[in-house]
Amino acid sequence: MTDPQDAIDAEAATRATERDPRIEERTAGEVQEGIPFIGAGPGDPGLLTVTGRELVETADLVVHAGSLVNSELLDEYCADAEQVSSIGKDLEELVPLIRDAYEAGRNVVRLHSGDPAIYGAAVEQMDALEHEGIPTYLVPGVTSAFAASATLRTQLTLNGVANHVVFTRPQGKTLDPEDDHISEFVEMGDVTTCIYLGTHAVGETMNRLLKDGHDPETPVTVVYHASWSDEEVIEGTIGTIGEQLEAAGYRASALVIIGDAVRKAGYERSFLYGDWANRNSTESEADD
Repeated sequence: MTDPQDAIDAEAATRATERDPRIEERTAGEVQEGIPFIGAGPGDPGLLTVTGRELVETADLVVHAGSLVNSELLDEYCADAEQVSSIGKDLEELVPLIRDAYEAGRNVVRLHSGDPAIYGAAVEQMDALEHEGIPTYLVPGVTSAFAASATLRTQLTLNGVANHVVFTRPQGKTLDPEDDHISEFVEMGDVTTCIYLGTHAVGETMNRLLKDGHDPETPVTVVYHASWSDEEVIEGTIGTIGEQLEAAGYRASALVIIGDAVRKAGYERSFLYGDWANRNSTESEADD
């Protein structure tokens, strides 16, 4: 087997000069040849997509993201398949495991939590497999930010409050301080900032925001295990949420949302169901 990093580099070099022809031939949602990398959704089995469910229900081998995927989903849809957790396995172990099963004629799926496109580390696995001659493709899922906004009964964008949404993560072992832009996003004002992979560092992150001069009363909501049966919502502010989360004892598996949209207050009526909806039907969409 080619060294995974060499395979990744080779695939990246190819893409620099050649476009994957499947981009024009296939669309998201289509069942394709090869191994699907499926977004399992945020937790609730009902939030797995129809295509994702159909694929896992017919799988012989499901390689999944361990405790990040709700065991209820695995029990409900994958009971007849061999289940292997990817937790603790590196590419050198995962790639041959998946490749060998596929080449042996088994129906293999790779199940990621949420949506693989958001901090999923899926492409590196796909590139390593593609270099070995194993076709792969992505099946979208519901990311935790969307489950959290549904729980909070709000939108991540609200007219007059939040015109932009950011998915980000805080500095730490895998992100250098200069690449942490949370303070800049919050400073923009009309941004809903969704922080992934940062539950353990909420206190430190809020302290940095306070040091940068941000309003300590800025709303912050933490949703632990969004859409799971043990989901919990902790509402606070930049000034309080660190201590609140520490008291709750959560160190992982929570989404942090900063911004006024979480409180669903102060927004303005949109144009969609007002003057815009009643405009002259001959107007061009380009005039929006």
